[in-house]
Amino acid sequence: MGDDSRHEHPHGTIAGPRDDDFVERWSYGNPEAPITIVEFGDFECPYCGAAKPVLHDLIEGSDGQVRLVWRHFPLFTVHPFALTAALAAEAAGHQGAFWPMAGLMFKHQDHLDDASLVRYGEQLDLDTTKLVGDAAQKYADAVRTDYQDGIDAGVHGTPTLFIDGEPYTDGVNVRDLRAAIGLSRRGAPRPGR
Repeated sequence: MGDDSRHEHPHGTIAGPRDDDFVERWSYGNPEAPITIVEFGDFECPYCGAAKPVLHDLIEGSDGQVRLVWRHFPLFTVHPFALTAALAAEAAGHQGAFWPMAGLMFKHQDHLDDASLVRYGEQLDLDTTKLVGDAAQKYADAVRTDYQDGIDAGVHGTPTLFIDGEPYTDGVNVRDLRAAIGLSRRGAPRPGR
């Protein structure tokens, strides 16, 4: 798949469900892509873990026409390490390694405790002192903003996807996503809208 960190853009504005109030967090794919998929996700969520390769394959096969933007939505009442994983991902992202760190966390979803997060950071040659504990708390506002934006957009679980600001409720598979992207490109309403 290549270097996952090549298109990271931690700031900017993207289309939200009905307006432009979503602050962009981390983008995968062509930053100028005409189609944007926003995923509200949780690194400890098994469904997000299953969606990751599907979404990345879709982006890789889109000829630069689709990008993925990640927004944190840690389901901390169900997943005890979701919040610390989100903070570690933010810290890794600010060291240029959001997507590689995300990949390791999704690969090892059953091991997201602080010691494991530090180990993943070591594998990526990151400053691990910034990934966990008090040092990672400086990223809490970013995670909190993502989470609140998700609540405001009607997100209740993960993964929740929006394609060009419209909720996507079909299956997370390449065929259904391509169909929805095709409708979005034509400006056609999706079924059920």
